[in-house]
This record gives sequence, structure tokens and C-alpha cells, in this order.
Amino acid sequence: MNFKYKPKPYFKERIESLLENKQDIKQFWEISKKGIQKSIRCNTLKISIENLKEKLESKGWKINQPFNEFPEIMIIENNLNPGELGRAIEHLLGYYYVQEIASMMPPLALNPKPGEIILDLCSSPGSKTTQMSSMMENQGTIIANDNKLGRISILNTNLERCGVSNTIITRNDGVQLCKRLESINMKFDKILTDVPCSGEGNLRSSPKTLQMWNPKVIKILSKQQQKLASSALKLLKVGGTMIYSTCTHSPEENEQVLQHLKENFNIEIEKISLPIKCRPGLTEWEKPSMKKEEKENNTLNELNDHQMLGDNKTLRKGVGSSEYNKKDNDDNFSSHKRGGREFTRGDKNRPTSEGSSWEGFYDEKKNITFDQEIKNACRIWPQDNNTEGFFLAKIRRLG
Repeated sequence: MNFKYKPKPYFKERIESLLENKQDIKQFWEISKKGIQKSIRCNTLKISIENLKEKLESKGWKINQPFNEFPEIMIIENNLNPGELGRAIEHLLGYYYVQEIASMMPPLALNPKPGEIILDLCSSPGSKTTQMSSMMENQGTIIANDNKLGRISILNTNLERCGVSNTIITRNDGVQLCKRLESINMKFDKILTDVPCSGEGNLRSSPKTLQMWNPKVIKILSKQQQKLASSALKLLKVGGTMIYSTCTHSPEENEQVLQHLKENFNIEIEKISLPIKCRPGLTEWEKPSMKKEEKENNTLNELNDHQMLGDNKTLRKGVGSSEYNKKDNDDNFSSHKRGGREFTRGDKNRPTSEGSSWEGFYDEKKNITFDQEIKNACRIWPQDNNTEGFFLAKIRRLG
């Protein structure tokens, strides 16, 4: 397996336990070694799809619009110079947004309409926020939240560049913001909860994920994702829709979070219709066991777990891992977050190994079952669509 960073044995075993057969496994590892295709989204708040295509083709760019129903999604098929997408005048003027195709799916599934009140709980760098505003024709209101000033600055820059005027930016811990909004009985028509995750779906744009991956971090993230999703769901109107999404394949961060919501709320997980291939969410998973030597290695490397939660270069929210205007993917304006807030080295609230217990985390191999309705969720695999990996679920509140 020719990776710059070798996959850890337990990571490899977990991924392969989720795939269908040997051919599927082979295709996954093959495409994971390839770079992602260059995709952009036309910002219809500033320019028509036809005019943008004409401008880009006049530059010699070969434009492919793979989805008839969503012509704003474009793939640049010819090779460009490094940084050319980000430096182009059309990008600087906000005529298009550099966005990976899988990252565009949550707003398409949420389908925000003009005049609606929307919450985007973990919004920076703004790829999905700007996409929703475009779909809403700048009518209605989006509350776009994130938790760190640097991320808010990037979000604000992208909203301004794209001509977004129907968005209120808030800076707050996601769970705490939801509690405050709940206290004033604020309700939303639709909510996007695109949560911080372990980034397993980003191997193509961020091979370093293989080096930094640690199963203990997944356990921490899963609990915080449950808190974020639960807090947001309390703000959803009865009959309203929430999209829960991650850029990871981990069942603990995906189906397990949905299972928590099913057990604690009166909700329905609806079937999703998207222009790319979706595999169903898991209803059972035979979780691999970790070998003794791997357990010992992970125990010795607890410091790395904490660095992953505090270092602003590893865990991501949303798809993408390249630097802005260096590898042409805005979705990397993210960082390590836990429960909607970021941790840095020296933060007294940051998780530490002292007093904590990982007992029971390395369970023996067993079959885990989930609610049958969770099969309506969508697993996006890179080998199916030539995209990054993604997961999303459409949740309707019934009461």
C-alpha cells in the first residue's frame, strides 16, 4: 500500500469491516491514494451559471457539469497551476466557491428555501453557509455560528466575498448557544449540524490523517457530537428538518450518534435523495477487536490524542484539508474542536489523561446493532463517486 503515511492496522481493519467485499476494499485504498478532482460551485447570488461557465471557458478551463439538476456544481477537468483556482479574479470576486462535491451534499439534502429561519451550528469556513444563502436567494435568515475568533474572521470574509446578506454570525460554543436560544424559546425551520469529526473521509486531501488517527479520540468526539446534535434538535420546530453530517466513516461518529437521537427524541430519519451514489447507513456492525500490542501503543501515545484535540492542523470540520489559496480548498478553515469549542495546549479545560479512564473502550469483537430506520442515512464512499468520504442523515422532528 503506497501511502506517504502507513495506515495503522486497527484503522485498516475498521475501514475494511465497513466495506462489502475484497474488490470494494481494493478500490477504496486505490482511490484514497489519488488527489481529489477540482470542483467549484457557482455563486448565483453574484453571477448566472451560464455567464460563469463562459468566463471560465474563455480562460481555457474545461468545465464539466456532472449533474443536470444542479448545474451550479462544476468540475475543472484540465490541469491548472498550483493556486490558480484561488487566485483567479472570478474567485476573488465571489463568482464561485472552491468546494469539494461531497461537501455540497448536506445543503442539497436540507434544501433551504427563501424566507426560512436556518441554524448553521458549526459554520466556518462558510462553504455550506454560502451555499444555503444562494439557495435561499438571500431571503430569510441564517444564524451562522462558530466558536473561535480566527474562524469567525474567515467565515465573515467568505460571506462578504460571496455577497451573503441574510446571515447573522455568532461566536459561541455550540452547546451553550443552543441552551441560550432554547431559553428564549427560539425555533428554527431547518438546522445544519455539520460537526467536528475525526476526518477519516479526507484521506485524499489529507493523507496525514493516517498518521494522526487514534481510536480514543473517536470516543471523545462521539460523545461531543451527541451533545451538539441533541442540543440543536431541541431548537427544531415540530415538522422541521435537521441534517447531521460528518466527513468520517466511523460508526461511533455517525450511526451511534443517530441511535442516541432515536432513543431520546421523537424523530424520523428520512430517506435522502442526492445526485451521487449513497450507501445506506449501518443497522449492524461487527466491530473489530484491537490486538494487545496496539492497545499498548495507544496507551503510550495518549499525549498524541491530546495534541490532536489541541493542534489546529489535524481534526477537521467539513471536507478538505488544504490551505486557503495554496491547494484551492476553502473547507480546511477548521481546527480541533470538542463539543463546538477548541482546545489549545495549556488550556486547563482540555482533556487530560490524569483521572480519565479508557476502560471498556477496547471492546472485544462484537456485533453492534442500530435502529432499522438508520439505514435511511447516507454513506458517501470515495470509490463510488470520485469524491471525499462523507456521512449525512436527514432528521425530521415529530414532536
